[in-house]
Amino acid sequence: METLSYQDVNMGVVDRCREGDNRAQYELYKLYAKAMFNVSMRITNDYAEAEDVLQEAFISAFKNLHSYKAEASFGSWLKKIVVNAAINAIRKRRSELVPMDERLAGEVPDEINNDEDTEWQVEKVRKAIQKLPDGYRIVLSLYLLEGFDHAEIGEILGITESTSKSQFSRAKKKLLEIMREPQFAA
Repeated sequence: METLSYQDVNMGVVDRCREGDNRAQYELYKLYAKAMFNVSMRITNDYAEAEDVLQEAFISAFKNLHSYKAEASFGSWLKKIVVNAAINAIRKRRSELVPMDERLAGEVPDEINNDEDTEWQVEKVRKAIQKLPDGYRIVLSLYLLEGFDHAEIGEILGITESTSKSQFSRAKKKLLEIMREPQFAA
């Protein structure tokens, strides 16, 4: 049986970066900056901070390029660096996850079927997500938008998997409350 191996399409650029080629670093930056800025922005919810996180993440990536083993795409590896840098920026602001009360964790239904849900516009949802408390917004963004599972989120944030699930459930409930506010309902 033949074994398939992963081949990163940008490996040539990565190799040139490892050799100290500044043009290759700029090329990687151009390839990934916009997407990584969006990841950072969704987590930090602050434009200037997202820019700082992006810069720190690229500096860290270039300094630690020797540790990239090409087991996944360079973009996936870089995304983890960006997510961690954004989480650290949030922690520096001394923002904490919303306190947990396990008794309430099961009160939010997993799915909400409502005809209004299908009518919400992407921009309204984006603005509502920005209004979420940091802890809710981070877990919701990591799970829904960045594709991490709750175990990975727990590892990233230093919380349990069940806490991540509960935060996500509460974030959905809070998001619905925000979406029902008069300025969003119109």
